[in-house]
Amino acid sequence: MTADPQLEAFCAFFNKLDKSCTKRLYEFYTPDVVFEDPLHRIEGAASLERYFTTLYRNVTECRFVFHERQRLGREAFATWTMHLVHPRLDKGREIAVEGCSHLTFAADGSGRIARHRDYFDAGDLLYERLPLLGGAIRLIKRQLDA
Repeated sequence: MTADPQLEAFCAFFNKLDKSCTKRLYEFYTPDVVFEDPLHRIEGAASLERYFTTLYRNVTECRFVFHERQRLGREAFATWTMHLVHPRLDKGREIAVEGCSHLTFAADGSGRIARHRDYFDAGDLLYERLPLLGGAIRLIKRQLDA
């Protein structure tokens, strides 16, 4: 399957996203974009920029390794591993979380994203990494696995 240039450009941009380049979101998202993940639903590029600016404010490092990518018409999927370092999560150690993005490109042919939905285990990213809550969640998981 041939690589899709718009999807590849999006993945390349997202892999370099940090607090210094959130203003470039307008190049990749429509003004009325809808962004969802297990923790948030954000509507509009201005709101998305504020969200990413706040999100990356305290992040020490964040990078994505993209794996499989497919696009059919306006719909695309990309699997990834996010590598995140945040001083408040897991004592500042690197966290690796597997996920998938479902992207819907704009109907106008601009190559921008009109809808972006991320799927990942929020417990693996956040809840299990918090000092008190993490221990309780890991205990519950062990009991369920028994």
